[in-house]
Amino acid sequence: MFFMFDRGKKDPKMNKKIFILSLLFLFLPVLALAQFVPPVLGAVPAGGIIGIVNISLTLVWIIFVAIAVIMFVVAGIQFLTAQGDPSKIATARQSVIWGSVGIVVALIAFSVIAVLRGLVGV
Repeated sequence: MFFMFDRGKKDPKMNKKIFILSLLFLFLPVLALAQFVPPVLGAVPAGGIIGIVNISLTLVWIIFVAIAVIMFVVAGIQFLTAQGDPSKIATARQSVIWGSVGIVVALIAFSVIAVLRGLVGV
């Protein structure tokens, strides 16, 4: 009953289809949240300098999230292509560790900004 998959032959077209389908499902949440309206160049945002800082922090946060997702996808691909090689698995594991460290540092940085805003009253 469990003989649906033939492990003897590997079809490169099927691997490509699976890869494309995986990327599609990976980016579906991004498409669902694609309601970001970029600021108009030359326009002064409401709030002056505070508005400029808010817009730039929003852009930095979006770029950071995109880089973090890409980092973990690359680490996952490294795990999948390691095929039991200990050095490749160690490299993939280091990618996951450093990706996690980057996320923690970024969350702390944005938390410090939020705390300072709360203390200042902005």
